[in-house]
Amino acid sequence: MDQFIKKNPNPINVNKNNKIIVEDETLLLIVDVQQKLIKNIKDNQQLIFNIKKLIDTCNLLNVRIAITEQTPLKLGKTLESITDNNEYPKFEKMDFSCINNENFINYINDYNFKNIIVSGIESHICVLQTSMDLLQKGLNILIPRDAIGSRNKMDNETAFLRLILSGAVASTTESLICELCKTSNRKEFREVSKILKNSFSN
Repeated sequence: MDQFIKKNPNPINVNKNNKIIVEDETLLLIVDVQQKLIKNIKDNQQLIFNIKKLIDTCNLLNVRIAITEQTPLKLGKTLESITDNNEYPKFEKMDFSCINNENFINYINDYNFKNIIVSGIESHICVLQTSMDLLQKGLNILIPRDAIGSRNKMDNETAFLRLILSGAVASTTESLICELCKTSNRKEFREVSKILKNSFSN
């Protein structure tokens, strides 16, 4: 990706949104982290760990969270470690993109979200198509590089590159956690700090 940008210093669809995201305008969307899908994803335990850190932070800072599931009767429900007995809004779909789920679009419109952090699987299919469609609707899409995944590295890297060149914002789990928190001078910071310090171990 670095070599591509050096050769193409002015990609056509560079995102012009340079504002720090605001909690009450932001949604964390967790795409298809389901029982039968996750087991074949490269570095799946690290991926789950990072998504869980985002979830814990959003719960702490009152940032809304929503979940999508691709044909759950066939592919299983979202991992219990992700939902953790919380009743997050859940949107089932057959299309790879969420955009044709009327309830999902109504949910976004009802809360007037401006920023959507898109995490989950697979990067090159459902994450990609959902993000591209949401970009077309004028939403600010943030992609935590370490909280999306595919079965193989090439698909994952290519999807991330395409999304960034299409106008999505590149980020990481830790960067987004700090962006949502914004300051150490808030009551939740001690707990946020614990989340940040929690490191993955196999």
